[in-house]
Amino acid sequence: MSQARTVSIGITCYNARETIGRAIASALAQDYPELEVLIADDASTDGSADVVDDLISDESRAQLIRLERNGGPAVARNAIIAAASGEFLAFFDDDDESLPGRVSAQVAAIEAFESSHPDVPVACYAGGERLYPNGYRKLLPAIGADDIRPHGPALADYLLFHRKLTGWRYNSGTPTCALMARTDVLRQFGGFDTGLRRVEDVDLAIRLALSGGWFIGTKETLFVQHATTGADKSYEKNRDAEVAIADKHEGYLRSIRRYHYARNWPVLRYYHFKRDYLRFALQFVRIWLVNPVLATEHILATGPKRLAHERRMKTEA
Repeated sequence: MSQARTVSIGITCYNARETIGRAIASALAQDYPELEVLIADDASTDGSADVVDDLISDESRAQLIRLERNGGPAVARNAIIAAASGEFLAFFDDDDESLPGRVSAQVAAIEAFESSHPDVPVACYAGGERLYPNGYRKLLPAIGADDIRPHGPALADYLLFHRKLTGWRYNSGTPTCALMARTDVLRQFGGFDTGLRRVEDVDLAIRLALSGGWFIGTKETLFVQHATTGADKSYEKNRDAEVAIADKHEGYLRSIRRYHYARNWPVLRYYHFKRDYLRFALQFVRIWLVNPVLATEHILATGPKRLAHERRMKTEA
């Protein structure tokens, strides 16, 4: 890069007084020279906003945005998008930490891509790893980190109903905690859907993909996600949000005859997580009768990996 362009780092915070300091410290420790750090507190009830205030009191690069009412991650992220002055915007989570070179690597990846793909909307994801309380570490390779970069409606198909193209590697998907994009691109696509309390990042990626967007990633592992639980991450909220995304994109899904599948698979996942195996079996039969090939390929591709992952979450030390 001949001249560094300002990057905004956005951190949403909700009841994270024990971890928000780590996230802010990793943002301020980035080796990129032109930074602003925006922390949006989503009406925390544990004093998180006051903790942030204290942490950044002597830091001119950081700013706290206090939201009066809890609106969920989409509302907080949209407040960051509105306030951002940087040409690029990267999102960090309040319980994660990013390595010092993350922002530099993502800016470089976007600019390299744009040099051969001008005027194309692009989202860049960092590779990372997830750390579980029992010591299990799961690598999270970035989507688009390989030579073939997912793009267009085919990527939306994967996010909506797991249709994969041969040769494409979708890796860890499209989580906001790994995302960087041009701020103008995020504004152009309307930011995050405030009607979704979960998987709002998937919906943004679907909209970007359906408009011809590209998805690129870094080869390096650049952040550590600390696995946490909470009422805002319940199985019910995940199911409801995933069903809502299918309903939101019903027109597109019906045009390719996949609405039934996209709407019912999240319910199947919910029954698995709740260990309601009778309803799981009945729900799978319901899906299979309409889409036998896709349902069989999907369960065989994801089921064994999911079970192995769950065993490691419970047993690995």
